[in-house]
Amino acid sequence: MPHPPTLSLRRQLLLWLLLPQLVLWAGGGLLAYRIALSYAEKGIDQSLTQSVRALSRQVKPVGSGLLVDFPRAAQDVLEQDPKDRVSYMVSSPPGQFLLGNEQLPQPKEGPLRTGEPLLYRAMVEGKPQRIVALDLSYGEADAPQTLRVQVGKSFAVQQRIARELVADMLAPLLALGVLLSLLVYGGIRRGLAPLTRLTAQLEHRSVNALSPIGTTQAPSEVHALVEAINGLLDEVARSVHQEKRFLNDAAHQLRTPLAGLICQAELAQQETSDPPLKLRLNKVLTGAERSAHLVHQLLTLARSESQVRLQQLDLASLARDVAREWTPRAISAGIDLGFEGEEHLVIDGDELQLREAMANLIDNALRYTERGCTLTVRVWGAAQAAHLVVEDNGPGLSPDELTHVFQRFWRASTRPGGCGLGLAIVQEIAHRHGGQARVTRRSPQGLCIELVLPMVGHQEKPVALSAMSASSPLNPLSEA
Repeated sequence: MPHPPTLSLRRQLLLWLLLPQLVLWAGGGLLAYRIALSYAEKGIDQSLTQSVRALSRQVKPVGSGLLVDFPRAAQDVLEQDPKDRVSYMVSSPPGQFLLGNEQLPQPKEGPLRTGEPLLYRAMVEGKPQRIVALDLSYGEADAPQTLRVQVGKSFAVQQRIARELVADMLAPLLALGVLLSLLVYGGIRRGLAPLTRLTAQLEHRSVNALSPIGTTQAPSEVHALVEAINGLLDEVARSVHQEKRFLNDAAHQLRTPLAGLICQAELAQQETSDPPLKLRLNKVLTGAERSAHLVHQLLTLARSESQVRLQQLDLASLARDVAREWTPRAISAGIDLGFEGEEHLVIDGDELQLREAMANLIDNALRYTERGCTLTVRVWGAAQAAHLVVEDNGPGLSPDELTHVFQRFWRASTRPGGCGLGLAIVQEIAHRHGGQARVTRRSPQGLCIELVLPMVGHQEKPVALSAMSASSPLNPLSEA
């Protein structure tokens, strides 16, 4: 069952450091808005109190009546903002409208103290307003009367002032938050740099590079991790060394008796004239040769899995030399072996392992290609990569068989001699050089196996060389 994807350590740190900052910023904005509303309400309350006292001074009792001295200029001041108009009302007795621009609701607190303004909230035409009420006494002593002056104002100004205050406060806080986020990101990146360097060291080393990892100036937690990894690498290196030592010792111990068995079987074949005995000796000789070949391939596979020692070499020259070495066997098999490609192509590689890979490719082609066929070794460079191709026009493989070509101990033919390790060794050597091995079918028939290896620098355009004549020692045309 696949595990759900998890966040990286960097993203988790960013999340847990920046998320609380965002929450605190939002909470601080809400708190600032509440505080701004409170202070704006205090300002409105003070303004309303001054307005109701000023308006009450314009209503003067005269005997048992009232003299309203409310000039038009004062009324214009109260009603100058259509969007936030100040409402006022004069009533006597309280609640009975005498004068004003709007009917205002009465406070629910009951009778008010004379001369002391009362502030309260009420709904006017479906909108909340802040209202102040002030009661005044007038009239004769034997017939006292009460005058109530009310002034109301909506919360539009209060909310606008609060929003402006909060915006003025949060804008610099937002800039500081962005700066703090950048500093947090930079700090996390710097703090995780040792882990990044450690990851790079592990990614860029080859599979069998089991040497200890070097530590740099880093926190103690990273040192502890490196020491744990080095301990694991040491155990793995010890195990791999013991395995390779056993394989090398076994291969060397088997090669000597197998060589003696092959020699004795050949001598016995030459000294006897009994056909049944010769047939049995031939089977023994074939089995001994196949075992010797298998031991050689196992030893080669063990060596190919070791760390390669890269150095600059001429791949084209090496391919020509290997082709020359296999020319006599190609002639005896009746196969036309040739070389095409560049004169020089420099790469970083291990000469012994690349020579073994080319030998396995040519040997594999010679084993399973029929007489009269053509076998070509081709080398060229393109896109900063070196290409080594061994192709033939033999029977080839089916599409289903192509998927198994590089598997160990897999064979597409029952012909004696092979052991199914040659192409697996080729692929292993290609991987050790940072390249890859590919196999494709030729049209109309045949097989093409290609090694793609990293190249040193840029090379000149490949110069295609025609197949050499039959008289050339490199490209002999064997006669049937």
